[in-house]
Amino acid sequence: MKKVILFILMAAMQQTMAQVNPKLQTKLDQQAKEIEAKVIEWRRHLHQNPELSNREVKTGAYIAEHLKSLGLKVQTGVAKTGVVALLETGKPGPVIALRADMDALPVPERNSLEFASKVKTTFNGQETGVMHACGHDTHVAMLMGVAEILTRNKSELKGTIKFIFQPAEEGAPQGEEGGAYLMVKEGVLENPKVDVIFGLHISSVTPLGQLTFRPGGILAAADNYSIKVLGKQAHGSAPWMSVDPIVVSAQIINGLQTIISRQTELTKEAAVITVGRIQAGIRENIIPEEAFLAGTIRTLDTAMQQKIHDKIILTATKIAESAGAKAEVTIRRGTPVTFNDPALTQKMAPSLQRAAGASNTLVINAITGAEDFAFYQKKTPGLFFFVGAMPPDQDPNTVPSHHTPNFMVDEKAFVTGVKAMLNLTTDYMYMPKIK
Repeated sequence: MKKVILFILMAAMQQTMAQVNPKLQTKLDQQAKEIEAKVIEWRRHLHQNPELSNREVKTGAYIAEHLKSLGLKVQTGVAKTGVVALLETGKPGPVIALRADMDALPVPERNSLEFASKVKTTFNGQETGVMHACGHDTHVAMLMGVAEILTRNKSELKGTIKFIFQPAEEGAPQGEEGGAYLMVKEGVLENPKVDVIFGLHISSVTPLGQLTFRPGGILAAADNYSIKVLGKQAHGSAPWMSVDPIVVSAQIINGLQTIISRQTELTKEAAVITVGRIQAGIRENIIPEEAFLAGTIRTLDTAMQQKIHDKIILTATKIAESAGAKAEVTIRRGTPVTFNDPALTQKMAPSLQRAAGASNTLVINAITGAEDFAFYQKKTPGLFFFVGAMPPDQDPNTVPSHHTPNFMVDEKAFVTGVKAMLNLTTDYMYMPKIK
């Protein structure tokens, strides 16, 4: 708590330094309000026409058309369907990247919005609806608005602004690469080399008008694991003739939970091991030869991450061995920790405060969800924050969360998100270089 209070006080002390051009900021804030209707219109179009990861062809074309109309240098087909645009002011200054993700989810929409998605598709062999159930449509629309406003005020800016519209944040289809990882791999942070990157995420569970952030790890690393338990098949009436992989799997599941509850220093950072899948057997009176379980690992500290990986392997293999079975463990590293550079975050906190008001700009605890914005932050300092959009008439205890059919956000939040990105961009380009 003392660290949080100290951080807020230090940020508040830098309010004057961060606000380098009050007249420009006032004008940008007014233009953010004026463009609100267009942002809402863009968002509703995108919401009605969602596309899954690495399939955002029409979405990318829609974005590119707008950016080209602004006279920006536009590159399409980045990381398959991504769009990147450059605003070059012609004056020396930093290269600032602003990122929005574009993809939707295989979720059938189940709310009463007039612009609700009716799109259907096949995903992993199953018929499903497609929905912007995580708010990426709002991210795109807000960044389209930010691009228009900054372009309109080009003569008062310096340096270069790179607008990154990224596909596949939710994960590329099986067998494909995608998302921020592929964007970075293809050089999106180069030519020109990016000095800093800012990103936002709408939040349906955060009160409308709030901006929330955290220095350091704000979102967890997300790794996947799978365990194949090899036993001995037998008739269900004679379990003593088997090495039962189902019973062994049950013991492994319990053992995995003790890694978190008894072997992990949770006062340091949060961590989660979840079993999301378990498959075994084909008939009720046959003890099968093998069982399979898989799940996710969430960590906020790299040392804890490796320790938990090692413990999973040790726990599964030794429990299986004790029963005469064998466990084959595979751990796949996924998205790293979304890590807000502490010095950058301290410098930019006043910019967020000015967008939402000091009382509505809050430092939060880390979240065990994951975001592939982390791949950009491994290459350049970055700040990722949340824009509150929970409708005022919703109960915080029952409001639909992200990735659900009833997901909904209040469109009044968009102005705050646009203002925040404008403030971060213009403040950073004129403030003293962060050491």
